[in-house]
Amino acid sequence: MMLPAAQMRLVSQFSRMAIESQMVIGMRMAGMMGLMPHDPGENYRMIAEKQAAASESMFAMAKAGMAGASPERVMSAALRPYGKRTRANSRRLTSGK
Repeated sequence: MMLPAAQMRLVSQFSRMAIESQMVIGMRMAGMMGLMPHDPGENYRMIAEKQAAASESMFAMAKAGMAGASPERVMSAALRPYGKRTRANSRRLTSGK
């Protein structure tokens, strides 16, 4: 059974990642439409980073599971690679170059 504090940490981690990913999607779409500056490699980057995040996430989840971590720790480990990338993308795209 998950403790309420663990649930709140997991929900806040997921919520932050969801908000940042929506910002990144909006900025990338604006860049594709020519409404804001857009790096030429951005379209390739958004595909390639998802593959890397997925493999890193699966590895982190398996590692936490094999170490006997609790379900919330396993889920948190799975979200961490995605959160790291969405945070970095959000900062990079909002920096204004």
